[in-house]
Amino acid sequence: MNFSFHHSCALITGASSGLGAEFARQLAPHASILILVARRKERLEDLAHALQANYPQLTIYLQVRNLNLFDEREELAAWIKEQQIPLNLVINNAGLGDIGGFCEASWQRLQEILDLNITALTHLTHLLLPTLRKQAPSALLQVGSIAGFFPLRGNATYAASKAYTNSLSQALYLEEKEHGVTVTLLSPGPVPTEFFEVASRTDNPISITSRAHACLITSPEKVVKTALRAILKQKASVIPNRLLSALIGCLRLVPVFLFERVCVKNKKRCN
Repeated sequence: MNFSFHHSCALITGASSGLGAEFARQLAPHASILILVARRKERLEDLAHALQANYPQLTIYLQVRNLNLFDEREELAAWIKEQQIPLNLVINNAGLGDIGGFCEASWQRLQEILDLNITALTHLTHLLLPTLRKQAPSALLQVGSIAGFFPLRGNATYAASKAYTNSLSQALYLEEKEHGVTVTLLSPGPVPTEFFEVASRTDNPISITSRAHACLITSPEKVVKTALRAILKQKASVIPNRLLSALIGCLRLVPVFLFERVCVKNKKRCN
C-alpha cells in the first residue's frame, strides 16, 4: 500500500508563513488533521481560521513552539503521543538564513541557524520517526535548498546547514524504505517568501530579484505542488524548477565559481 494524502495527519513546522503556510493550504482539502507548528501565534491563528472556513471537516491543532529549544521539541513529541494522534506525514520546513560575510556575522545569528536548521531538524526527525513507522505507509519531507549542493559565498553557514539536511535526508531515504516511510528531500531555489527579508542584516531587506535570475525563481504554490507530487511518487529528492534542476546537475560537475556566475544575478537577466 502506498502513502496517500487522503485522510492524512500532517505536522508542518514553520507553518506561519511562506512554504509552511502553503503546505497547509494545499493539504487542507485532503487531510483529516493538520498540526501547525511555529512561534508566531497570531499568524497561525489567522491561517487556521482561513482553512477552517473553507474546510470545516478539518481538525487543526496549533502548536506555538520555539523549535530551537530542546524542551519545546520534547514537549511537542510528547503531546502527539499523549493525544494518540495518528501522525503519518511530517514536513520539516522551519529554517533560518543569513546573508552576508561569515566573519561579519553575529555569533548569536549563526547559532540560531545551526540550532534550527541542523539540531532541531535532526532531533524532531528522531523523535517522530517511530510514530511514522507505526503509521506506515507514511512520509517525511525535509525542506533543504539548492544551497546545500554548493559552498556559497555570503551564505556560508546556511549552505553548510542545508548540505547537512541533504545528506541526512538521502541516508534516511535508504534506511526507512523497509519500514514503510518515504523520506523525500525538497531542494528549492529562490522562492518569493519572507526568507530574504528575515535573512537580511540591514533595515533595507534584500530582494529576491537582486539575488537571483527571474527564470530561476519558483512560486511557493509550484514548490509545494511539486513536493507533494514527489512524495506520492516516493522520490528521494526533488528540485521544483526544471531549469534549475538541469543547471544543478551540470554545475555539480564543474568548479564552484561557475555556479556563482550562472545562478547569482549580476547585471544580466534570463529571458
